[in-house]
Formats: sequence, C-alpha cells, structure tokens
Amino acid sequence: MSDFQGLGKGLIIGGFIFIVIGLILLFSDKIPLLGKLPGDIAIKGKNWSFYFPLATSILLSILISLVLFVIRKLF
Repeated sequence: MSDFQGLGKGLIIGGFIFIVIGLILLFSDKIPLLGKLPGDIAIKGKNWSFYFPLATSILLSILISLVLFVIRKLF
C-alpha cells in the first residue's frame, strides 16, 4: 500500500511542477528582465540573428534547484 502512496505524492509533485512551468510560460512576457539579462548573448547579422539566454538559463536552473531542494526537505 505504501508504494501507491509514494506514487501518489510523486504524481502530485509532478503535476504541481507542470502547473508552475505552465504559468511561467503563460506569463513570461510579463516577467521583467526574463530573457534580457546582461549575460544573455544576442548577435544580429545582416540577414540573421542568434540569441542564447545564458544568464537567464543559469538563473532559472538555480531557482528550480532551490524549489526542488525545498520540496525534498519537506517530504
């Protein structure tokens, strides 16, 4: 029976993470500085452009790691 309880908790946490990711994607244009941090690489040529959000990726990675750390400590 405890296997199902662990699976249930995992599904709830996974669903919560998907909801948070969905909300971030839904409101990403309203979040200030997201994708416009000083470490983001943007190169524009004559007929092309290249964009790599390096600083934004690092910031999101740190935030996700902190959230998962807190969730792991709670359970």
